[in-house]
Amino acid sequence: MSLFGGKETDVFEAIDKHLDVVENALRAFRELVGAYLDGDFNRAKELEEEVSRFETEADGLRRSIELMLYEGAFLPVSRGDYVRLSELIDQVADAAESASHTLILAKPKVPTEVKGDILGLVDSAIETFKILKEAVKALNEDVDKALELAKKTEDAEESADKIEYDVKEKVFESETITTYAKLIWNQVLTKIGDIADRAEDASDQVMLMAIKRRG
Repeated sequence: MSLFGGKETDVFEAIDKHLDVVENALRAFRELVGAYLDGDFNRAKELEEEVSRFETEADGLRRSIELMLYEGAFLPVSRGDYVRLSELIDQVADAAESASHTLILAKPKVPTEVKGDILGLVDSAIETFKILKEAVKALNEDVDKALELAKKTEDAEESADKIEYDVKEKVFESETITTYAKLIWNQVLTKIGDIADRAEDASDQVMLMAIKRRG
């Protein structure tokens, strides 16, 4: 059962939509990376534009959420928390867009021997966001569950960090990847890792809000 009503319910509905759009951006990004690694550069370019469209939509929703908050949803003491949460959620889409731009603009040679590892990192980063999404939804229903899921988000981010390190190690140890490609892939992999990092930042905010609410 929802802990809130009225304008607060409208904000939660907008946050849910925001989360869905960010997830759509991540889904398009995952497809982009897959297409790029398979050599379908035209499709990857199309998907870059799709990621950007979702990021723009997410940014608009963030502004709408902020407007609803400043128009009177929630008590003044809580509004800043929700503004911050929407900003942090939005940064996940920003990270995906940044990674897609770097990959498409720099066009590094595909490192065949680590294709599966790169996709594994993307999947791990997206999984971190999916857990965050459930944590945010739980804020409106069950603060204890929100806390539990926020901690799981942190754990997922740590797993993504390890995968990121392992993939980078393989890239730099490779004798078939050029120095230029190694430098670009290092940037891309860092930006993919940023997706998980930004999700973890948002989970910290969820944890703070849940603790405040639980008292």
